[in-house]
Amino acid sequence: LKIAAKIDKVDQSFWKERVEPQVLRHSNVEFIGEIDERQKADFLGNAKALLFPIDWPEPFGLVTIEAMACGTPVVAFRRGAVPEIIDDGVSGWIVDTVEEAVGALRRLDSLERARVRQTFEKRFTVERMCSDYVALYRALTNTGTATLGFDHDESMRRRARSAPSWLPAQAPNVHRMPPSH
Repeated sequence: LKIAAKIDKVDQSFWKERVEPQVLRHSNVEFIGEIDERQKADFLGNAKALLFPIDWPEPFGLVTIEAMACGTPVVAFRRGAVPEIIDDGVSGWIVDTVEEAVGALRRLDSLERARVRQTFEKRFTVERMCSDYVALYRALTNTGTATLGFDHDESMRRRARSAPSWLPAQAPNVHRMPPSH
């Protein structure tokens, strides 16, 4: 298990006293620390899965779609927006207990990384989300772009083409982890 995370100053004493001793007790757990945007695609793309064990109603969970963009399945607890992001059994597994999470990890090889990426492309690309916003704004204002004085669609397409540099152009087959035995 590799953990990449930033430990904020307010959380450092909690980390040192409560979490770090648990990490150090297990030889199969490695704390990497904070990673930058350039390292993110490699880290997520080379992962067998992203574990998202939240216990609060997370409103979105950006890291889940970052993993899916890399073709990496997500195992997450049914909290917050998780059921809206993950297609259970397609782009990952949605679980309610630790036992279910352990079982989901055993079933990871049944998920196709290309389908995980396809789920991302279908719902979460910059272009798709911008298009959805434009459609929503049009419906709310009940007007076309002529009243705005510029070509809204072209503006959104330009912005969509400038996606974050860490976002892979397609599912990275080279990041497929070999099956563990």
